[in-house]
Amino acid sequence: MGAEQSSAETSYTVAPLGPGTWPAFEALVQRHGGIFGGCWCIWFHPEAPEGGRSAEDNRARKKAYVERGEAHAALVMDGDEAVAWAEYGTPVELPGIHHRKEYEATVTVVPDYRITCVFVDKRHRRRGVTELAIRGALDQIARAGGGRVESYPHDLTDQTRKMSSSFLYNGTRRLYERLGFTYDRPKGLKNCVMVRTVDPA
Repeated sequence: MGAEQSSAETSYTVAPLGPGTWPAFEALVQRHGGIFGGCWCIWFHPEAPEGGRSAEDNRARKKAYVERGEAHAALVMDGDEAVAWAEYGTPVELPGIHHRKEYEATVTVVPDYRITCVFVDKRHRRRGVTELAIRGALDQIARAGGGRVESYPHDLTDQTRKMSSSFLYNGTRRLYERLGFTYDRPKGLKNCVMVRTVDPA
């Protein structure tokens, strides 16, 4: 899986989220009003906000996770500007998945990693950037030793009406199938568990 994608307009690269790329990540979140009402992609971490925490508090928490090496993401870069990310981590790092009770009642194998959130700058949508971000996360997981990877996309296979991309916080089942994931089971309303084994790089 390559870390670059060229189009008629731009050439994207992928970089890991870390202290050095935090400013680019921060700028992307700020350009979009904090993402989903100021969550700063903190919802899936331990001690996730249940409400009442400010966007600034969420930003500080996310930055602290990044500085401790406890937050991981593949950042899609357009030059020095981050234009997308795919968040991933171990179940210990990212325990707060949606439909958690149902998930835990049906789980048979605990994954090594999970991909929990994908976001694309509104100026770069419909250019294949979501897929590039997920491929970047899989590349980084491979370099970290690989293993069983889960993600929890929207399952729209039986839906005729299109869903707004702003609600597709983790892509679609069809996208993950193109990336080599297989369907495991349903999870909540119109979501599912997709699984892939990633070989170590």
